[in-house]
Amino acid sequence: MSPELRAALEQRLDRQVCTAKRLAGGDINDAYQVAFGDGTQIFVKTHPNPPGGMFEAEARGLRWLAEAKAIRTPAVIAVSDGRPAFLALELLTPAKRRAGFDEALGRSLAALHAFGARTFGLDHDNFIGRLAQSNEPADDWASFYWSSRLEPQLRLATDRGLIDAGTRSSFDALQRVLPERVGPEEPPSRLHGDLWGGNLHVDETGRAALIDPAVYGGQREIDLAMMRLFGGFSERVFAAYGEARPLAPGAAERVALYQLYPLLVHVNLFGGSYVGSVKRALGDCI
Repeated sequence: MSPELRAALEQRLDRQVCTAKRLAGGDINDAYQVAFGDGTQIFVKTHPNPPGGMFEAEARGLRWLAEAKAIRTPAVIAVSDGRPAFLALELLTPAKRRAGFDEALGRSLAALHAFGARTFGLDHDNFIGRLAQSNEPADDWASFYWSSRLEPQLRLATDRGLIDAGTRSSFDALQRVLPERVGPEEPPSRLHGDLWGGNLHVDETGRAALIDPAVYGGQREIDLAMMRLFGGFSERVFAAYGEARPLAPGAAERVALYQLYPLLVHVNLFGGSYVGSVKRALGDCI
């Protein structure tokens, strides 16, 4: 941990840092387990040059999810988007998963989604990974999914030369039929927004907790589709979710549609190796 970050934490929290243990696993930020002289410990993530407002947006997202009282998120202790930029959170110390973990997770996600949101979108923009994520509200899900999710990532990938003209034309074809493909109309759900296995944690009681959100109000199937994209969630989770809050007919056929957004994000974050997956998912949508 840099002396500047140590000093900033001590000044902000009015406590002396005793130890700072670097933690592994982050693709974007550096992370530390920080212990203070009074015995308390917290989790701190930092970045030498983050996009403006990134940590503040994450803090707002964690608080927004916590409002539902459906599933645990780490409490926000302090946030700074200055120099040094950091986010200080409650430390989640993992324990063994308790019996019924998967079923409880499915029911908790259903409750989180059911808590709802005021609109498709949000009252502020945020980030998915280090990429900007527009949350400009829209009256209907199809319009939001195209204008604030697929199209910005598609444009970025095209500008970088990662998406060819033929794939771009296929996306244009999808846009024309998107209102018919997104499924029956539902009110906006309260979404985590970046729900892959790495953002699921186990707390000290053996229950589920969620981290690193990219929140907004949207169609709940997109959270579930991302959960299926990279693994890490058992079928018991999805079965318990469906029992608590059944999905609309045709949901299984819409998984590829709702995996397009995280796949495009991965193209822009990690490069052209994900383009093939984008093309395969797109082929299942049109």
